[in-house]
Amino acid sequence: MGKEIYSLCFMCSIRCPIRVLTESGQVKWIEGNPHVAGMEGSLCPRGAAGINMLYDNERLQYPMIRDGERGSGKWRKVSWDEALDYIGEKLRGIIDTHGGQSVVLGERTQLATHVSKTFLKAIGSPNHFTHDALCKGSVNTACRSLFGLTDGQVGIDYKNTKHIVLYGRNIFEAISVKEVNNLTHALENGAKLTYIDPRVTVTATKAHRYWMIRPGTDLALNYALIHTILKERLYDEAYVDKWVHGLDALQDFVQAYTPEWAEDETGIPAEEIVKLARETSQDKPSVVFHYGYRGAHYANEIFQRRAILMLNALMGSIEVKGGLFFKKGPGEVGGKPARKLTEQDFPKIGVPRFDKAGTPDFPLPDPNHGVPQILPNAILNEDPYPIKALIAFRFEPLGSIPDASLTKKALEQLDLIVTIDINHSDIASYSDVVLPESCYLERTDCFQQANGLKPQMFLRRKAVEPRYDTRDGAMILKQIGERIGIGDYFPYESMEELLQWQLEGTGFGLDDFDAKGFVAYGKEKIFWDRGDGLKLKTPSGKIEFTSSLLEDAGFESFPAYGPVQRPSGNEFRLVTGRVALHTHVSTQNNPYLNEIVPENTLWINSAKASELGIQDKDLVEVASTRGSGQLKAHVTDLIHPETVFMLHGFGHQAKRASRSYNRGVSDSFLQENVSDTVGGSPALHETFVTVTPV
Repeated sequence: MGKEIYSLCFMCSIRCPIRVLTESGQVKWIEGNPHVAGMEGSLCPRGAAGINMLYDNERLQYPMIRDGERGSGKWRKVSWDEALDYIGEKLRGIIDTHGGQSVVLGERTQLATHVSKTFLKAIGSPNHFTHDALCKGSVNTACRSLFGLTDGQVGIDYKNTKHIVLYGRNIFEAISVKEVNNLTHALENGAKLTYIDPRVTVTATKAHRYWMIRPGTDLALNYALIHTILKERLYDEAYVDKWVHGLDALQDFVQAYTPEWAEDETGIPAEEIVKLARETSQDKPSVVFHYGYRGAHYANEIFQRRAILMLNALMGSIEVKGGLFFKKGPGEVGGKPARKLTEQDFPKIGVPRFDKAGTPDFPLPDPNHGVPQILPNAILNEDPYPIKALIAFRFEPLGSIPDASLTKKALEQLDLIVTIDINHSDIASYSDVVLPESCYLERTDCFQQANGLKPQMFLRRKAVEPRYDTRDGAMILKQIGERIGIGDYFPYESMEELLQWQLEGTGFGLDDFDAKGFVAYGKEKIFWDRGDGLKLKTPSGKIEFTSSLLEDAGFESFPAYGPVQRPSGNEFRLVTGRVALHTHVSTQNNPYLNEIVPENTLWINSAKASELGIQDKDLVEVASTRGSGQLKAHVTDLIHPETVFMLHGFGHQAKRASRSYNRGVSDSFLQENVSDTVGGSPALHETFVTVTPV
């Protein structure tokens, strides 16, 4: 007898609502939840490949303890009790000797993140970090500097926009199904798309205007756009007068940054820059200058993201139909969100984070996410204190943190490395203990509080029983916690009990999620009153062009632009990105997805390749100050001459993931560990490489 289960995908971090069909305990079909506006039953390739992940025989299948040197690939299969007891004994010794702060937990943000944070708070460690910070730490800081709100509290009304400007936001390959469907709807109804990127992506092919910008010069372009908008008074004067703080200071600052100046730096004709400024002004306020998802490119990243947000404010396109909006929670309609374990009382933590986020040394990055790329040096230098244990919860530091050789060196200094994951990974192969988590189709998870124009709450439900000896992540952390004396902070014996606890006070029950997979707190979209109702969290109560957050920390709101270095000879700026078929470093071994995109190639400009004697599909060596590797060249006119590009997430060294083992090159082994020291993101595109034929 077939069954229908509404749940949430977890093949990437978007968590699209899904409808799962099962028969005789087997998953037969997955599609987008037809009850969710914007999904329309559709799903991306990764979501469709979720079935393949479920039935992959190369998944982690049982707990393992290392039985050889780290990275040797030698393991012994153990019971859950033996694995958990081993971890508990090791952690107790580490905490007793070095304190709770010596334990770090890094994860890909998930529905059970409040459980992970609870675990660390209970042992007295501030050292929780998420993959989000590697993606968009500077976007977070930029949003807080203007609005007092994080990027996670800002949304985009794609469906009703009239013109959207994307800076390398390759949205049609990213891929968030609801966003893509809504943007496609807008384009079909006459909206314009401007796309700016050194490489012609799938999104570029959908654009009305595409600019092959010189890499690293986006900030120059935006200063020139702002110059034009202010000079020609193309902005929304009433909105800006009401809600913007620091317009005069910005106007004085951008006077020197003319379109003609920007043309020399960016390669974009001055008249085209002026034309875009005028076009977007005609469509205001239903205009979006997209502030970015992965905002981790350059050392000036925060100022590029601030400039984009300023463009939105000048167009009056914040908190308006077809523009940006601030996400509304249940409190806007008198409701209550699901409870989180982090609401409990914990012992006071008297030490800084390992990355010093939120301290005078690194004041602006959000301590709720941290600065993960600081971890290797923090371990090696024991600064601000010794770090002795890492719990990697579905997080891959070797593939995600730049300069993987340095990361590996740092890992050698740890007394304990634990991986909780679904698939074999490089960090799993380098760990002391590997704990297999049930995949999203095999587990019921914590609630997703989906704030937006209409606040909702979603539930991920188990579709089938686990195929192997795996457990839910929230249960694994509880069971480790019980072995180190913090079990009282996890007041549940099953996921169902945790869900019931979360729902207390919300007015909802588990049965309310049966029909559609979610509940709604109200029916109408909520926009704040642009006359006097914007609930900004800045000290001034306004959108701060002149930022108190920045200036109180000793940074300028409008730093002078520095010319971008130009490569020469066989040197190029290395840029990386995504493809619709893969999620970061986690899906390359999926049989379906691996068959379509099994390895990465190096995009190189045709003219530059000809100069170097490189032809399409030739094997080339790519080398940086940090490492080198060999992969095939993709020779094309569709990339800027100063740039080479490779997909992120390849070059895996975990032999048990046989399909992805040693396929392509890992960008993290080439990248220098450079940061935006103001905003917090790694600067993933600040590395220069040489390319030579093999």
